[in-house]
Amino acid sequence: MTIEAVDTRARGLRPHRTEAVEVASAIRRIDWLLLGGMVALLAYGLWAISGITARDVTGNANYFVVRQAVYAAVGCLGFVALLFVDPQIYRRYKRPIYVGTAGLMLLVLLGGTVSRHSKRWLDIGFFRFQPSEFGKLLFVLFLAAFLADRAKRLGESRTVLEAIGLGCLPILLVFVQPDIGTAMVYAAALAAVLFVAGVRWVHLAALGVGTLVVILAVLWLLPASGVHVLKDYQAKRLTGFTHPDSDPAGATYNVAQARNAVGAGGVNGRGVAGATQTKLNFLPEHATDFAFASLAEQRGFVGVSVLLLLYLLVVWRGLKVIAIARDPFSAIAAGGIVFAFMFQVFVNVGMNIGVAPVTGIPLPFVSVGGSALIANLLALGALQAIHIRGASRPKAYR
Repeated sequence: MTIEAVDTRARGLRPHRTEAVEVASAIRRIDWLLLGGMVALLAYGLWAISGITARDVTGNANYFVVRQAVYAAVGCLGFVALLFVDPQIYRRYKRPIYVGTAGLMLLVLLGGTVSRHSKRWLDIGFFRFQPSEFGKLLFVLFLAAFLADRAKRLGESRTVLEAIGLGCLPILLVFVQPDIGTAMVYAAALAAVLFVAGVRWVHLAALGVGTLVVILAVLWLLPASGVHVLKDYQAKRLTGFTHPDSDPAGATYNVAQARNAVGAGGVNGRGVAGATQTKLNFLPEHATDFAFASLAEQRGFVGVSVLLLLYLLVVWRGLKVIAIARDPFSAIAAGGIVFAFMFQVFVNVGMNIGVAPVTGIPLPFVSVGGSALIANLLALGALQAIHIRGASRPKAYR
């Protein structure tokens, strides 16, 4: 027996293993409530999509739900694969992860597919995907590794500024696509990993003030001086929720129709046949950005409450993963994953009920789209992998 093995056993810890955990051992350590919440969200999302898109393709009512089911199957395979990847591998290869993430975003800007005034997708023939969706997880993993490796210097302003600077490059590359909603998710994830890592409150406050100044400058101060960072329609979408009734036939049309759909659903909903906002296409992007409003119209308060409770279950179990993570890197990564997931739900639901800006952030597991669904399943796979390794520690060290 080596000296290192004796030392680790004396401290009540197991020797570090870089290989994948055994299948039987991993199954025992899975958070079954988190897994159940994920499976329930998948099933509920497919059921919701079947109603939301029932009349979108003439003669093929199941077109979108079948495609989404295929994406779900691919995502589930990725989820299972990540269960057997030790999170420390991500920490070891943090530099390639960062370079790869930034490189993908740059590749999108150079050769991406243009759609609806945005260049967000890469087309590889059989599949068109959105790299920024997958970049969310890679972004969190890199920043968690960076902060964990500098745990003793987190109180220094230089370390925090370095983390923010490294985080700003992917955020900027996503922002100029333009994809303001996803850039917001990246920014929220950056704040989350800094918080979980334990940086000083004064640094977090400075980051908050800096973010507020940037928002004010982009939306009002710079345009007032003749410098327009955003296009006119983008600025109106971001600020329209503050005065939703000012231009219901123009700039605030989306917000007004979404609010009408939510209100029309009542307690039990109108059903698929009676949901006129969705059926007659008054509600724009009812399968993507405004899927929540469409679900609310068809299934009512009861239907969306079930969905929100499932989200709450996943977030609750995710917070537990942070608590039992075996090391600072795992805890920081789990925190970033959970908060990014929660932020997407919060902003999407908020913009559907008129209390948050319209940013194009998809509703996890419900909005139609393969990249977002697969990326969310991969993120939950990484979260489960962290739980499996954390659950393997002796109780005295949890």
